[in-house]
Amino acid sequence: SGLDTETSIKHTCGSASFQVVSLFNTMVLFPKQKRTFCKHPICKCHIVHKVVQYKTGKASLYAQGKRRYDSKQKGYGGQTKPVFHKKAKTTKKISLKLQCTKCKQIQQVAIKRCKHFELADKKPKSKEPNW
Repeated sequence: SGLDTETSIKHTCGSASFQVVSLFNTMVLFPKQKRTFCKHPICKCHIVHKVVQYKTGKASLYAQGKRRYDSKQKGYGGQTKPVFHKKAKTTKKISLKLQCTKCKQIQQVAIKRCKHFELADKKPKSKEPNW
């Protein structure tokens, strides 16, 4: 039960039938280098990019929303804005930063939702399912 379990789908192709077992939302291994298109005027071709996972920066104390929130919170009266408690999602969408090795331009790419994400040098040898 739930999204983090394995699902099996039965396929029939003519007289032969086979079963596909897929695990989703568990673990994603992504290479540290990816060959993809760079749209910078210098490159304009497929070239090797360095892959780094995107992390949010430190929140600024001087952003308009933060200043407004802090001024509203001042003094007596307790919590003035609603605090979110009903978290429904168990996974997060992963954002990647791809940096061109030739012109150093960075582009961001979002990949699908997953619980665990890892950048790996090489892919591990795949384990074949026992059908």
